[in-house]
Amino acid sequence: MDDTEGTGERSWMPGPPLRGDLAAAKEVELDDDETSFTAEHVALVVPPVDPEASRHLKRLVAGWGMLADFAFADLLLYVALPSPDAGPERYLVVNQVRPNTGQTLFNDDVVGRTMSPAQRPLVARARADAEICEDVIDSPWLGERIRVTAIPVRFEGRVVAVLAREASLEGARDASDLASVYLGVFRRLGRMVADGVFPFVEEEVIATGGPRVGDGVLLLDEMGRVAFASPNAVSALRRLGVQRRLIGEHLSELGAETAATYRAYFNGRPTVEEVERDDVSVVLRCIPLITDGRVDGAVVLMRDVSEMRSRDRALVSKDATIKEIHHRVKNNLQTISSLLRLQGRRLHEPSAKAAIEESVRRIRSIALVHETLSREDGDDVDFGEVVRSLVRMVEEGLTSPDTPVELVIEGGAGKLPSPEATSLAVVITELLQNVVDHAFRPGTLNPGERGRIRIVMAHDQVVLRLAVIDDGAGFPDDFDPETSDSLGLSIVRGLIDELGGTMEFTAVRPGERRPGNRVQLTLPVVSRVEADAQRPPPGGGRSVGL
Repeated sequence: MDDTEGTGERSWMPGPPLRGDLAAAKEVELDDDETSFTAEHVALVVPPVDPEASRHLKRLVAGWGMLADFAFADLLLYVALPSPDAGPERYLVVNQVRPNTGQTLFNDDVVGRTMSPAQRPLVARARADAEICEDVIDSPWLGERIRVTAIPVRFEGRVVAVLAREASLEGARDASDLASVYLGVFRRLGRMVADGVFPFVEEEVIATGGPRVGDGVLLLDEMGRVAFASPNAVSALRRLGVQRRLIGEHLSELGAETAATYRAYFNGRPTVEEVERDDVSVVLRCIPLITDGRVDGAVVLMRDVSEMRSRDRALVSKDATIKEIHHRVKNNLQTISSLLRLQGRRLHEPSAKAAIEESVRRIRSIALVHETLSREDGDDVDFGEVVRSLVRMVEEGLTSPDTPVELVIEGGAGKLPSPEATSLAVVITELLQNVVDHAFRPGTLNPGERGRIRIVMAHDQVVLRLAVIDDGAGFPDDFDPETSDSLGLSIVRGLIDELGGTMEFTAVRPGERRPGNRVQLTLPVVSRVEADAQRPPPGGGRSVGL
């Protein structure tokens, strides 16, 4: 036997199980009374369990790591199998959990293994008599004597499974106060399982990071007085400012009573609450202990999550700082854009004014990405939202009654890292400007006609595809995008190369008066980790962004 690392849990829960022929299942003979089934064959032999009973069992195994820790032992969940030949029923292990607080009895996975009544007589008796049975038995399979506590799992008055604590006699813990209290809590919870009270129907599964037995335990009596406090619980309460002796004191007298403990006693239902004092945060999970329908105590698991909450606050502060930076960058870019507009109004040369207007649009497209990032969490941006903002900008600045053009967005591009999104936003701005200027130049549209530009996006885990499609005049016959000296296309080619993508120009309807044009961009999808790894360090190398 060796110590386990963490709570080792292995399960097969039917959903819904099917009745089948036990003899038809594939078996591996271990000895005369023992059979093992692979997981895919378990469904053939498990007896039917109604959906509500199945949910009850799933609630049990969702939180039974706590039971295993209180028990200092492995817990196995047995269901009865029908006999194929009218012989005695057998018991199939459908779930297994190892404790965090002690050694495991089983080095190997036992889920899918069956036991005969002779091998697990206490399981058979607990199922037949609907009573908790405990004794020491010989286990030829393990080669030692083990202590087994078999607890019938009752649901709506009937036994639907048997929960067994199986522990080695050699690994038994010393009878310390802590061990005695923990085993006592396990027995009380086991009695609640046998009475059909535990697991609680209303309890939600505790998320990862919730308090566990090893984090700290308080045991309260029926009046809410502290009957036991583990060392970790004492430390957690000290950090909350409770300096008095705990044993025999009511939590309200200690100044530590919470709404969670009050509701647990009053409603007889488990509760979870986080208590904060200054920079200390402690999560409490209060589980009422019920006997004969009456709450006669409670066990409180507590975990100091101060460091975790401090990291959370630091992340929130960092996110807020990053958003503020993006907001200020956006404002600075808008200021530059406004200054360029003012300069453009003082110019009289049409080509100079056009150059200024193009620069303004490029700066605004970059500002749009930073504006979106100032509202997003993290460094990735929803590129579909950026494209929608770009389309509005183009509609406001480039289209006019003389060039009535409709812009349509189809599909989505998902989220992109901010540098890639910035570069791609400039690319789309240049392409849209190029389409409006050239595809719908004067004389292309007859009176009453309306042009159409489609921005079509599609992506998967590998590739992002983006197309700008128009129904305009198309490009001249001698147009070559690779050799064109247009500043806009030069910018587009450079950015697409840096993004590792390709760009293709094709006519949509060759030979027609308005053949249209399709610009197809194909770009590799880069994950955040890959993007950070590929990006050069500050102060050196090439940058994907502008």
